[in-house]
Amino acid sequence: MRDLTLPSSPTFWRSPVRGTRFTSLLGLALLVGIPVVFATGLLSYAAYNPDLSPVNDQTPDKGLLGGYLFPWPTDPHWLYRLTQGVHVTLGITLVPVLLAKLWSVIPRLFAVPPARTLARALERLSLLALVGGGLFVFATGILNIQLDYLFPGSFYRLHFYGAWVFVAALALHVALRLPAALRAVRRRGGPPEGGADSGASDPGASDPGASDAGASDAPRPAAPTTSRRGALWFVGAGSLLLLGTTAGRSFDGPLRATALLAPHGWAEPGDGPGGFQINKTAASVGVTPEETAAEVWRLALVGPAGTVRLSRSDLAALPQHTAALPIACVEGWSTSDQRWRGVRLRDLAGLAGHEEGSVPDVLVTSLQRSGAFRRAALRANQVADPRSLLALEVNGAPLTPDHGFPARVIVPAAPGVLNTKWVARMEFRQLSARDGGDR
Repeated sequence: MRDLTLPSSPTFWRSPVRGTRFTSLLGLALLVGIPVVFATGLLSYAAYNPDLSPVNDQTPDKGLLGGYLFPWPTDPHWLYRLTQGVHVTLGITLVPVLLAKLWSVIPRLFAVPPARTLARALERLSLLALVGGGLFVFATGILNIQLDYLFPGSFYRLHFYGAWVFVAALALHVALRLPAALRAVRRRGGPPEGGADSGASDPGASDPGASDAGASDAPRPAAPTTSRRGALWFVGAGSLLLLGTTAGRSFDGPLRATALLAPHGWAEPGDGPGGFQINKTAASVGVTPEETAAEVWRLALVGPAGTVRLSRSDLAALPQHTAALPIACVEGWSTSDQRWRGVRLRDLAGLAGHEEGSVPDVLVTSLQRSGAFRRAALRANQVADPRSLLALEVNGAPLTPDHGFPARVIVPAAPGVLNTKWVARMEFRQLSARDGGDR
C-alpha cells in the first residue's frame, strides 16, 4: 500500500475546503453555543431538586459535580419552559456546526507523530475526549428527546457525566487553541476564495506535526467544488433548517406544525380542552378505568393527622382555585398556559395536619405501575405556592385519562415529570436526600 493512501499522510486529505480559518470560525460558533447548552442542561438537572429526595435524583453519585444545586424556584412560572426549550433547540441547531468542525479537523486525528511537545500531547488528549464526548452527548440527547431510550443505563446519569467530560475537554482545548483560532479569524488576504491555503502561506501546512496553524490545510488540494464561504453557508443553512423543524414545539399555532424533528411522543390528544401534548397515556403505564372509577379511587393524604382518604367528590367540595400554567418536559416540548382548576397543595397539607405557615415538602405517588418518577418529591416552596394545585379540571373540563384523571399535580416552573398524573397518595413531611424511595 502506498503512503499516499494512508490517513497519516498529509496528502491523503485533499479537500480544499479544509483550512485553519474555516475550522476556527466553526470552533468559535461552538464556543458561543455550547456553554449555553451546558448551562441550561445544569439548570434542567437543578429543576428536578435532586438533593431533596432519592426519588428525584437520577445521578446519586454525582459528588462535587452537584455542588452548584439550589432549590428550584416557582417564579417565573415559564422558567423551565424557557431553559429546557433553549437547551434542546440550541443543541439540535448546533449539530451541523459540530459535524462540520469534526470533519474539518480529521487530518489532525491521524497526524504522525501524535505529539512532539507537552502542549501538543495535552491537545491530543483533549481532542479524544472532545470528539468522543461531543458525539456521545449529542447522540444521547437526540435519542432521548425522541423517546428512544437505547441506553445501557440511566440516560440521566450517562448524559450528566458525558456532558462534564465533554465540557472539561472543551475547556482544555480552548485554553490551548483559542489564541491561534483568533489569529486565524483575523487573518486577511490569505488564499483565493475558492481554494485552500497554500503551503507557502503557512509553513506548518505540509507537516501536521510541526505546527497547529496549518494542520487541517491540504498541501495538495483537489479541484474545488465549492468555496469555503459556500461551505459555511451550507452549514448555516443546515442549522437554520434544524431550528425551523425543532423550535415549533415550544410554541402554539402554525409554528407547532413545523416541528417535524422535535419530540412527538404520543399523538396529540385531539381537539378540545384536553387537546395538548402528552408523553404517556394511561394505557401505556397500566392505569385502568376500573381503578380510577368514582366508587374505587381514593386519595390518601398522610401527615400529622394520620391518613385522610378523599374521593374525587370530596376534593371537588373543597375550595377550588384556578392557575394558568404550561407543561414543559425534559424532551424540549412545552405547551402554552393551560387553565387548571383544583385544590391548592397547601390546603391539602392543612387537611393532613400541618398548620398554616409551616407547609412541608410532599412525596407524591402515582397509580402508574413502574418507571422513573412514579413517585416524585416537591419542595416546601413549591407546595406553598398558591398556583400549585391538585388539578381536577383543565380548560373548563374534567381531566381526561391521559392527562391524569382523576387528579394530577400541577406546579409552576416544574419539569413535566414532577407534575405527577393519576395521583394516589401524598405524604406531607420534611424530606431528606437520605430518604429511601424507589426509582
